[in-house]
Amino acid sequence: MALLNMINKMDTSEAPCSRKAKRQQKVEIQQDAFDIDDDEEIPIITEETEEELAAFEAVNRPRTTSGKIRVTEETRPETASSLKYRPKSGRSTFDSRPTTAVTLKTKSRTVSRASSRKSRAESGFSRNDRGQYYDSDSDEEPRSPTKRDLFLEAELSNVDSILADDKAFDTDLEIEETTTTYDRKTDYINDCKKNGIVPASYFLRHMEKPQLTMSHHGLGEEGMKCIARSLASNTTVLNLDISDNWLGDTGGLIVCNMLKENIYITDLTLRDNRLGFGCAEQIGEVMKTNSTLTHLTLSGNQFDDKSAIFFADAITASKLEYLNLSHNRFGEVAGLLLGPAIAENTTMKELDISWNNIRRKGAMALGQGIKNNDFMKKMNVSWNGFGVEGAISLCDALKHNQVLEELNVMNCRLTTEAAVLIGKGLAVNETTALKVIKIGKNPMQSAGCYGICAAILRNPNCVLEEIDFEDVLVNKDFEEVFKQVKEQLPNIKMKHGGMEPPQKPKAKIHPMVKLMNYIEKNNLKLIDFFSQLDKDGSMCISYDEFEQGLEENGIKLTKEEIELLLEELDSDGDGDINFSELATGHTEFKERTDNINTILTASQPRPLTT
Repeated sequence: MALLNMINKMDTSEAPCSRKAKRQQKVEIQQDAFDIDDDEEIPIITEETEEELAAFEAVNRPRTTSGKIRVTEETRPETASSLKYRPKSGRSTFDSRPTTAVTLKTKSRTVSRASSRKSRAESGFSRNDRGQYYDSDSDEEPRSPTKRDLFLEAELSNVDSILADDKAFDTDLEIEETTTTYDRKTDYINDCKKNGIVPASYFLRHMEKPQLTMSHHGLGEEGMKCIARSLASNTTVLNLDISDNWLGDTGGLIVCNMLKENIYITDLTLRDNRLGFGCAEQIGEVMKTNSTLTHLTLSGNQFDDKSAIFFADAITASKLEYLNLSHNRFGEVAGLLLGPAIAENTTMKELDISWNNIRRKGAMALGQGIKNNDFMKKMNVSWNGFGVEGAISLCDALKHNQVLEELNVMNCRLTTEAAVLIGKGLAVNETTALKVIKIGKNPMQSAGCYGICAAILRNPNCVLEEIDFEDVLVNKDFEEVFKQVKEQLPNIKMKHGGMEPPQKPKAKIHPMVKLMNYIEKNNLKLIDFFSQLDKDGSMCISYDEFEQGLEENGIKLTKEEIELLLEELDSDGDGDINFSELATGHTEFKERTDNINTILTASQPRPLTT
């Protein structure tokens, strides 16, 4: 630094007249800088700038094998603040950094890197001059370097290396950046505290999982608010089940607002939340605008015919693949609205509209929707009152639909006639894709099942794999026709309610009962009846006369019954029946019948009396 001061001082002096004079003056200045008297030695500590101190330490401090500076307590660099409060009289005892001290007779001056380069450039003392030393009297021939020249060269090289190497000013002391991460759990807990709600521990444990099932937690409107705020920015939950939480229409609106911001949930279950008409419009808007949601379950929410208009519009423009509207209150009007919407939908693959009150014209509209839809794979319209009218529409749908694979019409009031109509639809369609048909729990009896199986036999292109006749009793005739179906479709599976119980034989009526019924019906006395049979008036009736008389009076008895009656009346066995035998037989049989009736009456439980 003293050397640079001297160079600057030289620059301020008058310029010599010749190059020789200029070099002579520079050598004299250098001579004065290093010819120092021991008695008058005045040590001056230069006040380096912060950059110079860091550069000096970067060159001399120890480094690791990777080239980074090893930081220790002894070599730790000083900050600007530590330099600011350093005593001017000397260094602190805690400062172990080596100092650059030069004994000078002139005043010291702080030299920066920029000023040093500038001064050297002005003085003409460049790097190109290094290694060439001249005498004061010679302009061309160099001389051998002295100790002073070598010292000067080393000092200049050290300064240049420090100033040129910008990496020397770098250190491995890096300040770690602290990034604040969003803690969703803490935010949910704080939100619950703010609203006076007890946080749901299950939600806290599973809020970062793809499957979140919050059914039967009793969340209500207030509890759903906090969860919806957290789910609005949640990117991990894909399947959400919040069924049976008594949300009501207000809670349903909260869920709808959440779905307007969340674009990650693909499967949503809102079963049994009593959403009602007040929430139907917003749900319809979500179905139309949310392109991420593919599966939606809305069963058991008390939607009625008024709500059906919103769902009809949503189904027309929705991207849903699965929609469940079962266990609601849709009626005939809803069927008229939903049928055309089903026909226009191009994305839905499965629709469940079971357990509603869709009948007559509404059922016919649904059938037309199935007929005109070319994308639906599964259709569940069970537990609706389709009846014969709906069966006619389903028959037309099955004749033309080539995509539907599964149809569920269980408990739809389908009679034997309705089952036969559905069978006609199965018999006609040669390009059918129907694999499963569920038609059980209907009053179609074994004859209806027989009609469907017979229709299958008439269609060689039928690809049915499963037929469900649950709770329908079948007979032997059905078994025989189903064996033929099994030969045509070896892999088909069939389920029914079991075989019909064998018919019990009718109880035989005693011929005496028929005889007594004839006498009572014609208001005859026993003697008058006997006189009709005794044509010769002998008061005795032979077996032939008795049989001929029964036939003439219209009393139809078989030979076995006539023989049984003659055995009971001919008590003496002489082959004839007189009046006394007829009267005795009639009286005894009547007494036996009365006794039997008395016993049956006594065996019946008596009603309780108060």
